[in-house]
Amino acid sequence: MVLEVRDLSVERGGIPVLTGLSFDLAAGQALILRGPNGAGKTTLLRTLAGLQPALCGEISGTQETIAYSGHSDGLKAMLTVAENLTFWAEVFGQKGIDRAMKAYALEPLAERLAGTLSAGQKRRLGLARLLVTARPIWMLDEPTVSLDTQAVAQFAQAAQAHLMSGGAALIATHIDLGLEAQVLDVAPYRARLDAKAGASDEAFL
Repeated sequence: MVLEVRDLSVERGGIPVLTGLSFDLAAGQALILRGPNGAGKTTLLRTLAGLQPALCGEISGTQETIAYSGHSDGLKAMLTVAENLTFWAEVFGQKGIDRAMKAYALEPLAERLAGTLSAGQKRRLGLARLLVTARPIWMLDEPTVSLDTQAVAQFAQAAQAHLMSGGAALIATHIDLGLEAQVLDVAPYRARLDAKAGASDEAFL
């Protein structure tokens, strides 16, 4: 197993969100997170990626093996598309961006400043970053937001290639990506929210 989670509880802003969650993720496996908005999928991914501490439970697997992609595309607006990918490749000690550029058909945009891209183009560039990290575990929060049908297919193809090469993926999504994957519905693990927690809190879970 590349990731083992046992009896995990996670919180957001001091409010318990999910409790008693256990699952395994193996090399070559994709696990799809499902659940209604506000169920805690984002909080779970951020906790597993080491961006916030867990309330309790065990996570076996090193954070150095994880590449996380959240709602923010993580781009530098004043760098070009090619410069953004080169920057991230160097951060992760990698060289070469050609495969990432080709996977998301970014070659025509290579010299465009990231800040001038459309929402869908920014998302494609953000996802292309995963291909220059060389990290085996992808943790993705709604990766297809802003993507058109063609770009969704590009992502699905990149994800499938990642799995076939021995990588693994944990993906929060509401759409069918055509991947052979197990589904984990987080709804049964939702903690009971205190009555003082307003509806506005759910937008950040």
